[in-house]
Amino acid sequence: MFHFLLRTIPRPILIRLSYIFSFFSPVFYGGNKYECPVCEGKFRKMLPYGYDGSAKRENVLCPKCLTLERHRVLWLYLKEQTDFFSKPRKMLHIAPEQPFLGRFRKMKHLDLTTADLFSPLADVKCDIQEMPFEDNTFDVIFCNHVLEHVDDDKKAMGELYRVMKPGGFGIFQVPIDYKRETTHEDPSITSEEDRVKHYWQKDHVRLYGLDYLSKLEAVGFKATRIDVANEVGSELKDRYRLGDSDKVYRVDKL
Repeated sequence: MFHFLLRTIPRPILIRLSYIFSFFSPVFYGGNKYECPVCEGKFRKMLPYGYDGSAKRENVLCPKCLTLERHRVLWLYLKEQTDFFSKPRKMLHIAPEQPFLGRFRKMKHLDLTTADLFSPLADVKCDIQEMPFEDNTFDVIFCNHVLEHVDDDKKAMGELYRVMKPGGFGIFQVPIDYKRETTHEDPSITSEEDRVKHYWQKDHVRLYGLDYLSKLEAVGFKATRIDVANEVGSELKDRYRLGDSDKVYRVDKL
Protein backbone atom coordinates (compact mmCIF):
# COMPACT_ATOMS: atom_id res chain seq x y z
CA MET A 1 0.00 0.00 0.00
CA PHE A 2 2.80 2.39 0.93
CA HIS A 3 4.56 1.70 -2.38
CA PHE A 4 1.29 2.19 -4.31
CA LEU A 5 0.70 5.61 -2.75
CA LEU A 6 4.23 6.72 -3.60
CA ARG A 7 3.67 5.69 -7.22
CA THR A 8 0.39 7.56 -7.59
CA ILE A 9 0.80 10.78 -5.55
CA PRO A 10 2.12 13.65 -7.76
CA ARG A 11 5.60 14.75 -6.84
CA PRO A 12 4.60 18.31 -5.75
CA ILE A 13 2.40 16.75 -3.06
CA LEU A 14 5.13 14.25 -2.19
CA ILE A 15 7.49 17.15 -1.58
CA ARG A 16 5.04 18.71 0.89
CA LEU A 17 4.94 15.37 2.71
CA SER A 18 8.68 14.81 2.46
CA TYR A 19 9.38 15.15 6.18
CA ILE A 20 7.07 12.18 6.80
CA PHE A 21 8.67 10.09 4.05
CA SER A 22 12.17 11.01 5.23
CA PHE A 23 11.26 9.57 8.64
CA PHE A 24 9.95 6.28 7.22
CA SER A 25 12.31 5.90 4.24
CA PRO A 26 15.13 4.22 6.20
CA VAL A 27 12.65 1.55 7.29
CA PHE A 28 11.17 0.86 3.86
CA TYR A 29 14.08 1.70 1.57
CA GLY A 30 17.23 1.64 3.68
CA GLY A 31 20.27 -0.11 2.19
CA ASN A 32 23.53 0.63 0.45
CA LYS A 33 23.00 -0.10 -3.25
CA TYR A 34 22.00 3.43 -4.28
CA GLU A 35 22.90 6.87 -2.97
CA CYS A 36 21.57 10.40 -3.34
CA PRO A 37 24.46 12.88 -3.57
CA VAL A 38 22.18 15.73 -2.42
CA CYS A 39 20.95 14.37 0.96
CA GLU A 40 23.65 11.64 1.09
CA GLY A 41 20.99 9.05 1.91
CA LYS A 42 21.69 5.41 1.02
CA PHE A 43 18.97 3.02 -0.12
CA ARG A 44 18.32 -0.50 -1.36
CA LYS A 45 16.23 1.12 -4.12
CA MET A 46 14.64 4.43 -5.01
CA LEU A 47 11.02 5.27 -5.77
CA PRO A 48 9.24 5.26 -9.15
CA TYR A 49 8.12 8.54 -10.69
CA GLY A 50 5.73 9.64 -13.42
CA TYR A 51 2.26 11.14 -13.71
CA ASP A 52 0.00 13.19 -16.03
CA GLY A 53 0.04 10.33 -18.51
CA SER A 54 3.81 10.26 -18.82
CA ALA A 55 5.63 6.95 -18.64
CA LYS A 56 6.61 5.95 -15.12
CA ARG A 57 10.32 5.56 -14.50
CA GLU A 58 11.38 3.00 -11.95
CA ASN A 59 13.98 3.55 -9.24
CA VAL A 60 14.59 7.30 -9.77
CA LEU A 61 13.03 9.36 -6.92
CA CYS A 62 15.08 9.73 -3.74
CA PRO A 63 13.00 8.42 -0.81
CA LYS A 64 14.49 10.97 1.58
CA CYS A 65 14.75 14.34 -0.18
CA LEU A 66 12.71 13.53 -3.33
CA THR A 67 15.34 14.54 -5.85
CA LEU A 68 15.08 13.25 -9.40
CA GLU A 69 17.90 12.53 -11.85
CA ARG A 70 18.04 16.15 -13.02
CA HIS A 71 18.49 17.44 -9.47
CA ARG A 72 21.30 15.00 -8.76
CA VAL A 73 23.26 15.76 -11.94
CA LEU A 74 23.01 19.48 -11.20
CA TRP A 75 24.23 19.00 -7.62
CA LEU A 76 27.17 16.92 -8.80
CA TYR A 77 28.08 19.52 -11.42
CA LEU A 78 27.95 22.36 -8.92
CA LYS A 79 29.99 20.42 -6.38
CA GLU A 80 32.65 19.02 -8.68
CA GLN A 81 33.03 21.65 -11.40
CA THR A 82 32.18 25.05 -9.88
CA ASP A 83 32.82 27.20 -6.82
CA PHE A 84 29.07 27.62 -6.21
CA PHE A 85 29.33 26.28 -2.65
CA SER A 86 32.04 28.70 -1.57
CA LYS A 87 32.10 31.94 -3.59
CA PRO A 88 29.82 34.79 -2.42
CA ARG A 89 27.17 35.55 -5.02
CA LYS A 90 23.86 37.34 -5.45
CA MET A 91 21.52 34.62 -6.71
CA LEU A 92 18.10 34.47 -8.35
CA HIS A 93 16.24 31.15 -8.24
CA ILE A 94 13.19 31.07 -10.52
CA ALA A 95 10.52 28.56 -9.45
CA PRO A 96 12.72 27.37 -6.54
CA GLU A 97 13.12 23.62 -6.38
CA GLN A 98 12.16 22.46 -2.92
CA PRO A 99 14.90 19.81 -2.60
CA PHE A 100 17.37 22.71 -2.99
CA LEU A 101 15.59 25.65 -1.38
CA GLY A 102 16.30 24.89 2.28
CA ARG A 103 19.89 24.00 1.50
CA PHE A 104 20.50 27.20 -0.44
CA ARG A 105 18.89 29.29 2.31
CA LYS A 106 21.44 27.95 4.79
CA MET A 107 24.43 28.93 2.63
CA LYS A 108 25.63 32.18 4.18
CA HIS A 109 27.70 33.11 1.13
CA LEU A 110 24.57 33.27 -1.06
CA ASP A 111 22.37 36.36 -1.19
CA LEU A 112 19.32 34.45 -2.43
CA THR A 113 16.15 35.83 -4.02
CA THR A 114 13.44 33.42 -5.17
CA ALA A 115 10.79 34.33 -7.73
CA ASP A 116 7.73 32.64 -9.18
CA LEU A 117 4.36 33.61 -10.61
CA PHE A 118 2.36 31.31 -8.32
CA SER A 119 4.47 29.66 -5.62
CA PRO A 120 3.83 30.84 -2.04
CA LEU A 121 7.47 29.95 -1.30
CA ALA A 122 8.82 32.68 -3.60
CA ASP A 123 10.16 35.97 -2.23
CA VAL A 124 8.97 37.85 -5.31
CA LYS A 125 5.83 37.10 -7.29
CA CYS A 126 6.50 37.90 -10.93
CA ASP A 127 6.22 36.75 -14.53
CA ILE A 128 9.59 35.65 -15.92
CA GLN A 129 8.65 37.39 -19.18
CA GLU A 130 8.69 40.75 -17.40
CA MET A 131 10.68 40.75 -14.17
CA PRO A 132 10.87 43.69 -11.73
CA PHE A 133 14.65 43.54 -11.26
CA GLU A 134 17.24 46.07 -12.43
CA ASP A 135 19.63 45.28 -15.25
CA ASN A 136 22.80 43.38 -14.29
CA THR A 137 21.59 42.44 -10.80
CA PHE A 138 22.45 38.76 -10.26
CA ASP A 139 25.71 36.80 -10.35
CA VAL A 140 23.96 33.48 -10.77
CA ILE A 141 20.46 32.47 -11.92
CA PHE A 142 18.78 29.08 -11.73
CA CYS A 143 15.74 28.61 -13.96
CA ASN A 144 15.02 24.90 -14.19
CA HIS A 145 12.03 23.31 -15.91
CA VAL A 146 10.34 26.69 -16.37
CA LEU A 147 10.83 27.77 -19.98
CA GLU A 148 8.73 24.91 -21.36
CA HIS A 149 5.74 26.46 -19.53
CA VAL A 150 6.22 30.04 -20.75
CA ASP A 151 4.23 31.48 -23.67
CA ASP A 152 7.10 33.57 -25.06
CA ASP A 153 10.30 31.76 -24.16
CA LYS A 154 12.50 34.11 -26.22
CA LYS A 155 11.22 37.06 -24.20
CA ALA A 156 11.83 35.14 -20.96
CA MET A 157 15.38 34.24 -22.03
CA GLY A 158 15.98 37.88 -22.86
CA GLU A 159 14.81 38.92 -19.40
CA LEU A 160 17.14 36.37 -17.79
CA TYR A 161 20.01 37.79 -19.83
CA ARG A 162 19.08 41.36 -18.87
CA VAL A 163 19.07 40.79 -15.09
CA MET A 164 22.29 38.72 -15.05
CA LYS A 165 25.54 40.55 -14.38
CA PRO A 166 28.34 40.39 -16.97
CA GLY A 167 30.55 37.52 -15.84
CA GLY A 168 27.57 35.75 -14.27
CA PHE A 169 26.30 32.27 -15.05
CA GLY A 170 23.06 30.36 -14.96
CA ILE A 171 21.64 26.86 -15.06
CA PHE A 172 18.56 26.61 -17.32
CA GLN A 173 17.36 22.98 -17.47
CA VAL A 174 14.42 21.99 -19.69
CA PRO A 175 12.98 18.69 -20.95
CA ILE A 176 14.59 17.90 -24.30
CA ASP A 177 13.76 15.34 -26.96
CA TYR A 178 17.20 14.40 -28.23
CA LYS A 179 15.66 12.82 -31.31
CA ARG A 180 14.42 16.22 -32.50
CA GLU A 181 16.65 18.67 -34.32
CA THR A 182 14.25 21.54 -33.67
CA THR A 183 11.84 22.51 -30.90
CA HIS A 184 8.27 21.28 -31.34
CA GLU A 185 5.80 24.11 -30.79
CA ASP A 186 2.29 24.40 -32.21
CA PRO A 187 -0.27 26.94 -30.88
CA SER A 188 -3.12 24.69 -32.02
CA ILE A 189 -2.09 22.09 -29.42
CA THR A 190 -4.13 23.25 -26.43
CA SER A 191 -5.84 20.30 -24.77
CA GLU A 192 -4.20 18.61 -21.80
CA GLU A 193 -4.35 15.26 -23.57
CA ASP A 194 -2.62 16.58 -26.68
CA ARG A 195 0.01 18.42 -24.66
CA VAL A 196 0.89 15.22 -22.83
CA LYS A 197 1.16 13.46 -26.18
CA HIS A 198 3.26 16.12 -27.92
CA TYR A 199 5.05 17.90 -25.06
CA TRP A 200 5.19 15.15 -22.39
CA GLN A 201 3.18 17.08 -19.77
CA LYS A 202 -0.24 18.74 -19.68
CA ASP A 203 1.05 22.21 -18.75
CA HIS A 204 3.92 22.38 -21.25
CA VAL A 205 3.59 24.59 -24.34
CA ARG A 206 6.59 23.24 -26.26
CA LEU A 207 9.09 20.39 -26.37
CA TYR A 208 12.67 21.50 -26.91
CA GLY A 209 14.96 19.82 -29.40
CA LEU A 210 18.68 19.97 -30.13
CA ASP A 211 18.31 23.65 -31.05
CA TYR A 212 17.89 24.63 -27.38
CA LEU A 213 21.48 25.88 -27.08
CA SER A 214 21.11 28.06 -30.17
CA LYS A 215 17.94 29.60 -28.70
CA LEU A 216 19.86 30.62 -25.59
CA GLU A 217 22.72 31.97 -27.67
CA ALA A 218 20.30 34.01 -29.80
CA VAL A 219 19.59 36.32 -26.84
CA GLY A 220 23.29 36.79 -26.03
CA PHE A 221 24.34 33.93 -23.75
CA LYS A 222 27.22 31.57 -24.26
CA ALA A 223 25.50 28.21 -23.77
CA THR A 224 27.10 24.89 -22.87
CA ARG A 225 25.77 21.36 -22.41
CA ILE A 226 27.58 19.26 -19.79
CA ASP A 227 27.06 15.50 -19.74
CA VAL A 228 27.59 14.91 -16.02
CA ALA A 229 25.96 11.46 -15.95
CA ASN A 230 28.52 9.97 -18.31
CA GLU A 231 31.45 11.94 -16.90
CA VAL A 232 31.15 10.27 -13.48
CA GLY A 233 31.54 6.77 -14.93
CA SER A 234 29.15 3.84 -15.19
CA GLU A 235 29.48 2.70 -11.56
CA LEU A 236 28.55 6.06 -10.00
CA LYS A 237 26.02 6.73 -12.74
CA ASP A 238 24.09 3.66 -11.60
CA ARG A 239 24.66 4.26 -7.88
CA TYR A 240 23.31 7.82 -8.13
CA ARG A 241 20.57 6.73 -10.55
CA LEU A 242 21.43 9.24 -13.28
CA GLY A 243 19.84 9.19 -16.71
CA ASP A 244 21.45 9.57 -20.14
CA SER A 245 19.11 12.42 -21.08
CA ASP A 246 19.78 14.50 -17.96
CA LYS A 247 22.37 17.05 -19.02
CA VAL A 248 23.33 20.30 -17.32
CA TYR A 249 22.66 23.40 -19.43
CA ARG A 250 24.86 26.27 -18.37
CA VAL A 251 24.73 29.81 -19.70
CA ASP A 252 27.33 32.55 -19.25
CA LYS A 253 26.97 36.28 -19.82
CA LEU A 254 30.33 37.41 -21.15
